[in-house]
Amino acid sequence: MTKQLIVIAALASCAAGMAHAQTSPWTVRARAVHLDMTNKDSTGLGLTVNNRTIPEVDVGYFFSPNLAAELALTVPQKQRVSSNGSAIGTFRHLPASLMMQYHFTGPSGMKPYMGAGVNYTHISSVNILSGVGALDSHSWGAALQLGVDFPIDRNWSFNLDLKKVYLKTDVYASGANAGTLKLNPVMAGIGLGYRY
Repeated sequence: MTKQLIVIAALASCAAGMAHAQTSPWTVRARAVHLDMTNKDSTGLGLTVNNRTIPEVDVGYFFSPNLAAELALTVPQKQRVSSNGSAIGTFRHLPASLMMQYHFTGPSGMKPYMGAGVNYTHISSVNILSGVGALDSHSWGAALQLGVDFPIDRNWSFNLDLKKVYLKTDVYASGANAGTLKLNPVMAGIGLGYRY
């Protein structure tokens, strides 16, 4: 009897290992993300940057059923800069966020998650009136995340995602540092995910 129990336990362990091996640790999501800028300006110039909706592609890797890493990427985005409500120019930014996530299991198979990580944004193609000559090219900041996946079938899921990204840039006028513009966008996303 003891030998039979040992054999059954060994077979169950092998079956569980095979089932786990069939589930890929890789996920890909495509989202439409709305950037809602905070626009806190310390320059006295009344600077603001417009809100907009951008595409986002995320690649995730599960280290375990609960712990994952996610890299969120997009393409360079053109933003409009205004001073006291009047347009004064544009710039492009390319943000990327790397998050560590913890995934829970909820009712009906839905999987809420929370994450924290770092955002890097590259700012380029600055074209602003001479009174505000330049912006910093690089911004590093924290990123926080809440989201949920709703399963559609074995591979596909519907995704809702909310991120807070800490993004700021120094503003230079006539070659001197005039202050800081904190954009710190809230990023609300909706999309689809696929797990291989």
